Amino acid sequence: MTRQGNPRVRILKEEMLSDNWYVLKKLTFEYQKKDDTWETQAREVYDRGNGATILLYNRAKQTVVLTKQFRMPTYVNGNDTGMLIETCAGLLDRETPEASIVRETEEETGYRVSEIVKVGEAYMSPGSVTEILHFYTAEYSPGMLTGNGGGLEEEQEHIEVLELPFTRALEMVRTGEICDAKTILLLQHAQIHGLLGPEVKPLHILIAGPYRSGTGDDPELLEQNVRFMNEIALQVYEAGHLPVLGEWYALPLIATAGSKTIGDDVFNRIFHPSSIRLLDCCDAVLRVGGPSQGADEMVRVAEQKGKMVYRQLDELPVLGCI
Repeated sequence: MTRQGNPRVRILKEEMLSDNWYVLKKLTFEYQKKDDTWETQAREVYDRGNGATILLYNRAKQTVVLTKQFRMPTYVNGNDTGMLIETCAGLLDRETPEASIVRETEEETGYRVSEIVKVGEAYMSPGSVTEILHFYTAEYSPGMLTGNGGGLEEEQEHIEVLELPFTRALEMVRTGEICDAKTILLLQHAQIHGLLGPEVKPLHILIAGPYRSGTGDDPELLEQNVRFMNEIALQVYEAGHLPVLGEWYALPLIATAGSKTIGDDVFNRIFHPSSIRLLDCCDAVLRVGGPSQGADEMVRVAEQKGKMVYRQLDELPVLGCI
């Protein structure tokens, strides 16, 4: 018996080994070698159906959306925690690959994408698994968010949604923090084909760090904290972006309004509220330095407003020209 039109293969016997989750079979077959003699071989074949995966990216924010979840096979093969960072993916459920990945994207990430682009398809583990994986990309925006994602409870999915700077995701491939094949392929595809654009517009970035925290309101320590944030701001500027400190706006206003001491009514009326107002005019926040309730509040508000939050200078988008 031949299959797939290959006259050099004769399947002799199929044995069902497992039909518990998906189908595992043992196939005994004859294979005709180059010298025309026939050799009997046996292989186990795991049929779990075909699948689809997608990379979500935002060109304006220079970010990608990935997922993080526990994967038992990696846990038993050297992955200490079993947690894996991946592109959104799932098996086809009597659907076209396109319909399947749109559904999976909303279930796992909370984004309802409308326009997807097919990259290609590939066998991911042809030595033992039948699966063909269909690869896609799609642009996302905050307006596409319909829920929190996380997967389906009835399928025992506990998925964490990650929004990462594209440059950070590429660095995680280099360091091995991202070690999933489909994810690496799609990130490299995005890099090679410039999906996030060869040039990035300069971002207006609020530097959020400790001002009063840990100082006891000592003027020298307060000035030291501002100087630290100014030094970070200079590096952000030299990277091609436009930095700003809330202190640059708040402190002159507080003095002009007649504040007598740090923490008085005039100070409290202007200091944090002015920074929150400033966030509306910024593209992102860069959180720097040590513990600070005020800086953490800026991060929380920025995330609520859909702004990008960076925690390291090397996470900032790299400009094509400065």
